[in-house]
Amino acid sequence: MQHEVRGVVARKKGQPVSVETVLVPDPGPGEALVKVQACGVCHTDLHYREGGINDEFPFLLGHEAAGIVESVGEGVTEVAPGDFVILNWRAVCGQCRACRRGRPWYCFDTHNAKQKMTLADGTELSPALGIGAFVEKTLVAAGQCTKVDPAASPAAAGLLGCGVMAGIGAAINTGAVTRGDSVAVIGCGGVGDAAIAGARLAGAARIIAVDVDDRKLEWAKGMGATHTVNSRQGDPVAAIRELTGGFGADVVIEAVGRPETYEQAFYARDLAGTVVLVGVPTPEMKIELPLLEVFGRGGALKSSWYGDCLPSRDFPMLIDLYLQGRLDLDAFVSETIALDEVEDAFDKMHRGDVLRSVVVL
Repeated sequence: MQHEVRGVVARKKGQPVSVETVLVPDPGPGEALVKVQACGVCHTDLHYREGGINDEFPFLLGHEAAGIVESVGEGVTEVAPGDFVILNWRAVCGQCRACRRGRPWYCFDTHNAKQKMTLADGTELSPALGIGAFVEKTLVAAGQCTKVDPAASPAAAGLLGCGVMAGIGAAINTGAVTRGDSVAVIGCGGVGDAAIAGARLAGAARIIAVDVDDRKLEWAKGMGATHTVNSRQGDPVAAIRELTGGFGADVVIEAVGRPETYEQAFYARDLAGTVVLVGVPTPEMKIELPLLEVFGRGGALKSSWYGDCLPSRDFPMLIDLYLQGRLDLDAFVSETIALDEVEDAFDKMHRGDVLRSVVVL
């Protein structure tokens, strides 16, 4: 049986998206059919539309989502019909060398659904990050579904599926921020603000938000920043050092993904401090640093992919903190929109008017 639903499709590079009929098959072995309740509009979806990920058009966009499992295929034991789940794009295999070494968050062989969703004429769709959730129902690998407390708002919970988890994880998992640390976050969009929220959760004593937009710096204060620096108005490295007794921050999280801001992060950390790159660079970007400085300053230079998260461990824990009032996921939801408003949401995101627009179905 096929399910006829509406979904947001990017047919050609750089062209506006359209809402079209999508055919979704019943789940096969190891798969789950999920009725999507909410899906955040992430920069990655725009990258797909612009051809920045690959050229496997047409794409079924959307990946930062939560919903209800409608049915499951043969052999599925992780979730059952009726479960409230957050979708993730890192369904670990349990068998690769990373999983066998007890580091499944680095899994080198993650799973997606085997069957294809299609347009009405049979054209196969490429689902964004193996999910494709700007749609009323989507087909995913069962391991891409993480069951969480259904008391959570779908619009807020779904954001853990990508950007918010990336930021929180960059602070807690990758950067290992702990009580009393000083932390600087360069770039205060959705991911950067999530890193600030993560640093606060971890007990950081000083959290310095850096951006070129005073509006974003105000948002960062609401997430837990204790100090703000507008880098258009002066050297952010000097400002971070001044705010940390002249030493630099214990952990600096770069959430922009540009060589110049990465260099700022490198020099804004204390000796033996940690730099975490969670902003996504483009393929042509390069950085040059004096090797003696890399050696002499010590510490660690890390990249954080999906916040080094393990969904089965991290999603339920963060939802519990949300329901306890200790993690304000609702603050990331700037607006809720319909499927046919995704193109407008891309424009708002590009202008920096929102942290997250969330499609609610």
